[in-house]
Amino acid sequence: MSLASRIKKFPHAVDRTRGQDVAGSFSGPLARLIAGAAGSSNHLARLAQAEAEWLHTVAGQEPEETLDVLCTPPEGDPAKMLRQAKQRVALLTALADLGGIWPTMQVTAALTRFADMALDHTTKHLIAAEIARGKLPATPADAGYVVFAMGKMGAGELNYSSDIDLICMFDETQHAPEDYAEVRATLIRVTKKLTQIIGAQTGDGYVFRTDLRLRPDPSTTPVCMAMEPAERYYESLGRTWERSAFIKARPCAGDIAAGEAFLDRLRPFVWRRYLDFAAIRDVRDMMHRIRDHKGLSGPIEAADHDVKLGRGGIREIEFYAQTRQLIAGGRDASLRTRGTLDALNALERAGHIPPGTAETLTGHYTALRDIEHRIQMLDDAQTHTVPRNTDALKRLAALCGCDDTGAFLKALTERLVAVHAICMPPEAEDERPQAQFETDGGTRQITDAWPNLPALRSPRAEALFHRLAPGILKRLSGAADPHAALVHFDSFLRGLPAGVQVFSLFEARPALQDLLVEICATAPALARYLGRHASVLDAVLDREFFAELPELDAMERSLMMALNDADDYEAKLDATRRWQKEVHFRIGVHLLRGIADGHSAEKAYSDLAQCCIVALLPLVIEEQVPRHGAPPGAGAVVLGMGKLGSFEMTASSDLDLIMLYDADAADMSDGPDPLAAPQYYAKLTKRLITALTAPTSEGTLYEVDMRLRPSGKQGPVATSLAAFRRYQSREAWTWEHLALTRARPVAGPPDVQEEAAQAVAQVIALPHDAEKVRADTADMRRRLMEAHRPGSIWKVKQGPGRLLDIDLFLQAGCLLTSACNADIADLVLHDWLNQEEAACIAQTRKLMSTLQAIGRVALDGEFDPNRAGPALIEVLLAQTGFDDLDALRTELESRIDTVSALISDRLA
Repeated sequence: MSLASRIKKFPHAVDRTRGQDVAGSFSGPLARLIAGAAGSSNHLARLAQAEAEWLHTVAGQEPEETLDVLCTPPEGDPAKMLRQAKQRVALLTALADLGGIWPTMQVTAALTRFADMALDHTTKHLIAAEIARGKLPATPADAGYVVFAMGKMGAGELNYSSDIDLICMFDETQHAPEDYAEVRATLIRVTKKLTQIIGAQTGDGYVFRTDLRLRPDPSTTPVCMAMEPAERYYESLGRTWERSAFIKARPCAGDIAAGEAFLDRLRPFVWRRYLDFAAIRDVRDMMHRIRDHKGLSGPIEAADHDVKLGRGGIREIEFYAQTRQLIAGGRDASLRTRGTLDALNALERAGHIPPGTAETLTGHYTALRDIEHRIQMLDDAQTHTVPRNTDALKRLAALCGCDDTGAFLKALTERLVAVHAICMPPEAEDERPQAQFETDGGTRQITDAWPNLPALRSPRAEALFHRLAPGILKRLSGAADPHAALVHFDSFLRGLPAGVQVFSLFEARPALQDLLVEICATAPALARYLGRHASVLDAVLDREFFAELPELDAMERSLMMALNDADDYEAKLDATRRWQKEVHFRIGVHLLRGIADGHSAEKAYSDLAQCCIVALLPLVIEEQVPRHGAPPGAGAVVLGMGKLGSFEMTASSDLDLIMLYDADAADMSDGPDPLAAPQYYAKLTKRLITALTAPTSEGTLYEVDMRLRPSGKQGPVATSLAAFRRYQSREAWTWEHLALTRARPVAGPPDVQEEAAQAVAQVIALPHDAEKVRADTADMRRRLMEAHRPGSIWKVKQGPGRLLDIDLFLQAGCLLTSACNADIADLVLHDWLNQEEAACIAQTRKLMSTLQAIGRVALDGEFDPNRAGPALIEVLLAQTGFDDLDALRTELESRIDTVSALISDRLA
């Protein structure tokens, strides 16, 4: 459909005579559209008169087809030809906008498309000229030079009379080092010529006003920089507003591939893995400074209001979207989008803004952009201010299709107020809830020391904490034991190496203060853990945090996504540690809140550990391949033993592992420095242990114990499957076979895992001397009891009738009956236990496991009523179903005695 046939609405003409004069040679709806535009806009009247002949020729064409022609690089002098094309683009987009032919964002996209062409065409013209002069090498053809579109141009959102924010760089790696100085000087000259051709006002007009001040430190750096020093600047000195600017950055001219590669390298600077709530305060403060400088603060009144920078304006919506992108975009790649409306929709889909907010703000945003365009159409001025002059205001309202300026201002004021209420809600800084602690010496001694802690050393952290402290203290005073909660909060503070990020997070999300106080009141060990690993609080903001704990496959997918953002081996180790700590924390919170019971927590901790091993094993292989080649034979498998093997890990469990490989001793790897299979897999095992245990900038993962391998400490760290079978069938002790009843493959090639599982099953199924198994088990039981006398009923790990005793008994039953494993249900099927005995042991084990799991999370050890506060005891009673500790103690004593007697009788 033609331009004329698609017109849906018409602006009103204030100066009808002028409008009719300009539109005199046209007819039908197009004449009415031109008359309304020219009758209220001086600029459009001039354009329509100057381009009347051209407009007649394109009126019967589709406007998109006309735009295609205008965005085709012109022949001849770009300075002249681009100016003529820009006038026509300005007229076309204005008519398509005012006539309702194109929606708002199609208008901005059209303006951006033309800007891209103009810059790319001019850049190629200038680079080619310098190559012809011998100032640049003939290859690469674009000299590695790239122009980044920033701001609205980068997002495809140019307004009607936009200037364009650009950053110009070149990839110095594409040039010989000895050519660097001349290439740099030439490309600086190219940049200056580019901005002159595009931005200078001549008798033919201008193309776009240009601004190069967004580059690093513009007062001291040249207009074109090499990429390497720019990267160093952003990595070491880059500020929050520069991170925000690069959300929209887009290579638009020159070497696009080099530009994309630069943005990819800059990704860690822009998209930080932790949730950066300090960014909100930074950008908010910057907006306030801009408003104060420009005199834009104060009440919202539409007349003389800046619809871009003023309160409730376009920038507030962009701020609302970009700050939330900065906060969560490091963890959620779906939020890394340049367009404002795309960002709002992505944020809503991901649950970062309330439902319906994206639609509401989209309506406000497009309406304000429409008004902004019409303000600029009046006289082609780079302004965003609603005119106060009566005549200009009347012409603006008329371009918006409104004859009543009072109604126009009223509707605009209401829109601005609505935007401001959503995007910049009142800050709660003036609220100062009073803490209800008694000012005893102990409390004062704790709080008086806070100003000297590392977390409060910077003035900014101190100011943030000053705002937060009264509210946190009030929450702490509501705990069952306020002083104990305060002590644990103090432990949290003392563990923080810095405070700005964490305090900003608490300020932005008050619900996290409630969770912190809950942890301080119930789980001092978890509070200390938070102090050392405060970044795990980011995970709480994920909408899935309080959902059911994920299964192994979901964990693996989540970890793979985290690893995809890491560029090298060390970064992947750090990413694994960050991810593990977040999930570890989530499991602990679920247990304390009763979302998960003890058994579910044990399973989740075990899946978490397995997931880390599954992810790290290929990484350590990949690290070993360049020097020693691919693994010889069929590969290696990791056996999970102990608590990992039986899915019974707690918050503080280490990993009992055995490494097996399927290869002959003579098999060699194929790398530059080949190794025989035993040496290759021994080295690989040590790499895996290091990957799991070595402290990096993100801490450690697990302690690893490999003493359950064949021959224990004296044996090789990795064993072939053939040697494993021989050892287990000929040399292994009874305790080693007992340990194997809980073994399972946790990582490695599926076929090798199957081989390993069969090898373990064959060992367990071997004929065992029943008398020897009973005697050896009884002897082990006796030695364990002599070495670890429980002393307290709450020490549920060691002692008669307790967890290790039950495990030993079940493992012995597995060997004596040839059951598949030490599972209670399987042992019932093999007549080691009757239904009553099985129920008794299962219930007792569940009760003690819950006690142990809560103790490990909350107290970093055994549960102890003397160390547990009232809140933790309440959690324990809720998880176990008892009314008070006395009832729990009585039941525990009775069950332990019953189980101990059963085990003694059966092993006698």
